[in-house]
Formats: sequence, structure tokens, C-alpha cells
Amino acid sequence: MKFNLNEKYNDYVLIRGAGDLASGVGKSLFDVGFKVIMTEISEPSFIRGAVSFGSAIYEKEVMIEGIKAKISEVNLEQFDKYHKEKVIPIIVDPLLKSLEYIKPFILVDATIAKRNLGTNKDMADIVIAVGPGFKVNVDAHAIIESNRGHNLGRTLYEGEVEKNTGVPGDIKGYSAERVIHARYEGKIQNIKKIGDIVKKDECIATINNNEVLATIDGVLRGLIRDGFYCTKGLKIADIDPRITEVKNCFTISDKSRAIGNAVLFTILNILNKRQENN
Repeated sequence: MKFNLNEKYNDYVLIRGAGDLASGVGKSLFDVGFKVIMTEISEPSFIRGAVSFGSAIYEKEVMIEGIKAKISEVNLEQFDKYHKEKVIPIIVDPLLKSLEYIKPFILVDATIAKRNLGTNKDMADIVIAVGPGFKVNVDAHAIIESNRGHNLGRTLYEGEVEKNTGVPGDIKGYSAERVIHARYEGKIQNIKKIGDIVKKDECIATINNNEVLATIDGVLRGLIRDGFYCTKGLKIADIDPRITEVKNCFTISDKSRAIGNAVLFTILNILNKRQENN
């Protein structure tokens, strides 16, 4: 994908975040030819590692739905090499210190942190944010609704998206009870793995010899990385009650695709409007 650039920008799309929802954005943009680079923290705590390009932080490289991502230094030559190889570079840069070096034409904040971690609309020619905590024309040129429901994937060019509800999306009548949080502090030792069928009250892991029990019957869709040091209250697992759909654990979710496609639409819409105005 080529842009009409000036000396201020390179033709990169920098995605802040590389968890499961950000990975849906990365896939949508990479599939159509954008030169995607994704950032993460040094020890991400995502539970859906099987569908998070950020898992490359731990594994060095990962493959999700036919797209490879690899850990990378902050180096333009290495980025270009990876892009020629059809690989998404993943860099450790939680504070976007590399922004002035990379000079992305487009910045997408997909951390889903429920608050703004420092993104503003002057960081790139086009800045798009996903989820609550941002204001249009202050923090970003557009914001994508991330809350499940009627407005999921809707683009806002003014105002703010819905506030964080703090309640997980409903799946087959289960909401908060399908998400498991750490009741203890310490390193987790996983007994089960992502994709396993579990029964309610079955032990899926231990934290300092304290059992972590399944809260419902279902498929273990998400589980934090084995050996991760958990703080009390940290989200560590997610159970999908749809037992017959194990494959969903290893593919980009409907929500991630909706957000990813919304970001793609928004980029094209902004570019088209600018062209019309010129």
C-alpha cells in the first residue's frame, strides 16, 4: 500500500498493542498490503496468546491464520526485510519512544487499555484509536467502538465511544462468570492448555499451590502464559461455553475481525475524503 508521502512520514502503519483485538487489526491491514508494525510491552499478560501476534515477544515468531509475526529490533532495514518476507515485525516499545524514528503514516492505538496511555492525533498523519478513553480531534482523528452489541465496529468522527462497562460480552447466557481472575499472587502453573474442554470446578492451574478452578463447563479459550507472575485480580483465563467450537480458540474472533475491518474502512474513508478536499 503506497501513500502520497512527504518527508515527515514513512509508509508504515504502527499498531500500538499486539493482543488478540489488536491482532485482528493487524491482520485486516496486513492482508490488503499495508506495511504493519506492532508494539508491545516486554511481558504482555494477554490470555488469548494463540491469536495474539504479541506472543512473538515470548516465542520469537508466531503464525496466525497464515500470517507470520516475528520479534524485531527497532530498525527500518529489518522492518523492510520482514515486510518483503510477508512478516509483521513486533517490537517492544510500550511508550512509543521509537515513533520519531519510525515516522509512521498511520498510528492505530489498539491497546484496549480503557484509557489513553499517551496517544494524540499529532503522532502520525492519520491516528485512529480503538475503545474508550479517547476524544476525537484531540487524541485521534477517529475512534472505533469496541463494546459488543449494536455499535461494535462503528467509526466515530466526533465525540467518544461508549464507556467501559466492566462486564464481559455475553456468550450463550454467560458473561462475567466465564472470565477467571487470579485470587492469589504468584507464578501460575498451568495444568490445562488453550483448547482443552473443561468442567465446572475442574482445576485448570495453580498459583502458589492454590487451585484455579473452571467457573463453567466449556472450552478453555484463553489462559495466561505458564509461569507468568500473577497479581491478585489479574485476568488469567476465559472459558467459552460453546464446547463444539474448539477451533475458535485458534482463529481471529468475530469481535477482532469487526474492529479490524472497521479500522481498514476508516483509513480508506479518511484518505478518500482528503483526496476529495484536495
